[in-house]
Amino acid sequence: MTAILRVLLRRLVTSLIVLIGVSMLIFAIARIIPGNPARIALGPNATAEQIERLSAALHLDAPIWVQYGYFLRDLSRGDLGISLYTNRPVTADIAQFLPATLELVLVAGVMMVAIGLPLGVLSARYRGGAIDNAIRVFSLLTVSAPGFVWAVILMLVFAFFVPIFPIAGRISDSYSIPAVTGFLAIDTLLAGDLRAFGNAAWHIVLPALALALSGIGQAARLTRANMIETYDRPYIEMARSYGFPEGRIARRYALRPSLIPAMTIIGLDFASMLGNAFLVEAIFAWPGLSRYGVAVILRKDLNAIVGTVLIISAAFLIVNVIVDLLVAVINPRIRYSQRSA
Repeated sequence: MTAILRVLLRRLVTSLIVLIGVSMLIFAIARIIPGNPARIALGPNATAEQIERLSAALHLDAPIWVQYGYFLRDLSRGDLGISLYTNRPVTADIAQFLPATLELVLVAGVMMVAIGLPLGVLSARYRGGAIDNAIRVFSLLTVSAPGFVWAVILMLVFAFFVPIFPIAGRISDSYSIPAVTGFLAIDTLLAGDLRAFGNAAWHIVLPALALALSGIGQAARLTRANMIETYDRPYIEMARSYGFPEGRIARRYALRPSLIPAMTIIGLDFASMLGNAFLVEAIFAWPGLSRYGVAVILRKDLNAIVGTVLIISAAFLIVNVIVDLLVAVINPRIRYSQRSA
């Protein structure tokens, strides 16, 4: 346990340093982008006096390091400023839009693991056969196309040609669910409305699958490659010589060591969904943070840009810390190396 805590502390310190570096980088980039945020926010009919007043309120007339100092001061108070796009606090916008993206990404991540890993196990177990070839073709197709392409294909197939799933929003307009957590799967259950829960689950299937398909193919390919390498180990041959069933060998002796290298890539794919979800959210009219981030970038909303990027970066780093801990739990050699260090 001490070794795992040491891994956790080391990753947290590293993540904090990275987050500070990201904040400095995105703060500088957001102010280098051409265009006056005050003029964009006030519109073409704004007077010079109005633009000057708003620029002073945003500290745009101060040097960039002074602006960053104001930003750190406000951030220490939990204040990310006012969004010029919505005229609301950025923290309120993030609180509204982040749960939708997190719910979508979590469901997509569950699909990626629940479908990709078993496909990789089946492909490795029946190596060279028809099942293996079919899974390899499927994996290659899913990895080759980005998520927004699959979003369009899934929408055409399952919403137009075979109208099974809805194509827009998180829930039908006929349901009115009070927002408690922002996660519809939880809020519908808190409201005791199982029909609304089923409707929300039905809405999330297509966008989550479109977002997860690339990761499913990646997980299947990595698991297959690692398991094939593991199958050539002497202890697998010894297990077979003892007459253990192939299913038991695959689950207990081949899968666990194969998960260690695959989990790192799966974790990165899962974390990258937070930033890559904007096109899927746009296609399915999903009111998430990624879609909101694109809107504020187009309007050069400085406070909202920095706040959105920081939240996505923090989520990315948290996922990486969790993956490192899981790998340390699965692989005893990492715990021993940390202990000896």
